[in-house]
Amino acid sequence: MWWRSTVATTVSEGGRDADRYRSAQFGLSRLLVRDVRGLRRLIIPSRLRTSVPDWIAAVHAVVEQYAQTSAALSAEFYDAQRDAAGVPGTFTVPVADPPPEGRTEASLRWATKDVWERDPDVATAAQLEPLDVRLEQAERKAELVVQKLVADTGRDTVLEAVRQDRQATAWARSAALGACAFCKMLSSRGAVFAQDTVGFRAHDGCHCAATPVFAGQRFELSPHAREWARLYQEYAAGHSGSQLARFRRALAEHDQYPLPGSF
Repeated sequence: MWWRSTVATTVSEGGRDADRYRSAQFGLSRLLVRDVRGLRRLIIPSRLRTSVPDWIAAVHAVVEQYAQTSAALSAEFYDAQRDAAGVPGTFTVPVADPPPEGRTEASLRWATKDVWERDPDVATAAQLEPLDVRLEQAERKAELVVQKLVADTGRDTVLEAVRQDRQATAWARSAALGACAFCKMLSSRGAVFAQDTVGFRAHDGCHCAATPVFAGQRFELSPHAREWARLYQEYAAGHSGSQLARFRRALAEHDQYPLPGSF
């Protein structure tokens, strides 16, 4: 397998295998967005009430297909990492189901909530924009929410495998070098033990992934995650209520890797 690790005793959230796996999921997200954009033609401005539900149904079908692929990629990655760790016994990865139709519909209805005509006295600034602008904004929101729905399926596959696998001890968040401050902060905290109930916190458009850690392996933060941890401790820790804002400022001033414009 192209992401099989050659070192079983040490694992990092920023190792070669984790980076390749995250890149594969990112590539899948780009294809997803391409296909969702192609469905935009189903929304007919003069017939929003009837065309938007048809668009939602079509997008859900695409999300379901890509979510299955994301889960399969995650299961393959988990199996490869488990083999590389050399742990005993066999284990079947519990592949997560695609998001239910109701969840996809709710996400897309949120993305399109500003499209509908409103009473000017109660409408927000976004809802008073011309229809073509509102549709463009809705399309962007929809791309972000469906990306999260698909990526969550892959992340849930790894997390549930870690919880069920007796040879798995923890998982770690793998964030890209250009990730947002929120993701860099969580990634710098290192491994989350398997018995912990904490879930994978992700925002719309998040491309972070989960990397499993197995019995006998030693987890090490990558050099860039160690730098993020240092910046957090030096500039943000101990400032209740403003840690993220302070950390974001520290990254902007001292981190060699660029922050995205927003998240």
